[in-house]
Amino acid sequence: MSDRSDLLITADELAAALNTADGRRVRLLDVRWRLDMPDGRPAYLAGHIPGAVYVDLDMQLAKKGDARQGRHPLPPIAQFKRDARAWGTDDGDRVVVYDDLGNMSAARAWWLLRYGGFDDVRMLDGGLRAWLASGRELESGPVHPAPGTVSLSYGHLPVVSMDEALHVGHHGVLLDARAPERYRGETEPIDPRAGHIPGARNTPTTANVDESGRFLDAGSLRERFEAAGVTEDIQVATYCGSGVTAAHNAAALMIAGFRPALYPGSWSQWSQHADRPVATGDEPADDEQHDVLRGE
Repeated sequence: MSDRSDLLITADELAAALNTADGRRVRLLDVRWRLDMPDGRPAYLAGHIPGAVYVDLDMQLAKKGDARQGRHPLPPIAQFKRDARAWGTDDGDRVVVYDDLGNMSAARAWWLLRYGGFDDVRMLDGGLRAWLASGRELESGPVHPAPGTVSLSYGHLPVVSMDEALHVGHHGVLLDARAPERYRGETEPIDPRAGHIPGARNTPTTANVDESGRFLDAGSLRERFEAAGVTEDIQVATYCGSGVTAAHNAAALMIAGFRPALYPGSWSQWSQHADRPVATGDEPADDEQHDVLRGE
């Protein structure tokens, strides 16, 4: 199983790191975003962990454009490097990301930085609520750091394409991190079609954390994913609505000791393509159902 300290940091550990004199700077990133309130800047300005820089998920952690690529396709590396430098990030920094939603959105920044080759990045376990629960204060207003010089290059974590995601659904374990009703196709509030990728199994990302928003322990997460068919010797990939909370699922899988791939386009890309098969209901479609859904 993975060492949680490679992925997470507690509020007490963060406070200690901010006060250490070992010469390593901590760069704090506030990534508040949610589907029904995508602009987290007003909340950030009202109160954030001292020194934190606001990160705009829609504009800085994604590239808007062709809807056929999904709602949050990965930003080009040149764009991401430019924005990461605007956050004041240098090689050798410690980066800590957080939000007010159990890291459901902050995980996107964590995953992108790891994908870009930045190893020393962690999520504040429990997010902003954990910081406040520790009795520590917030500051208000913007933070404008001096530009950084971080060097990034994509490819340091595994990803799968739209075609490869279906293959994983057939021959490995493909996990859908959305709410059960969206997975089953009972409702679809934002994307063109309802349902899930054939073969996918539902592991809602909200079940990765406890009531306080902290990740479950590695053993509990491992049991959860093993119940969905995940093993160390089978390919596993995860997706969600638009590639945001799938990063949270990927983090939970890593804590559990697995090495997942992420399908960045996720359902928002898949559902834009009318030629792609769609399954509904509680269970993954089997091979025969795949053929029916394909029209074969």
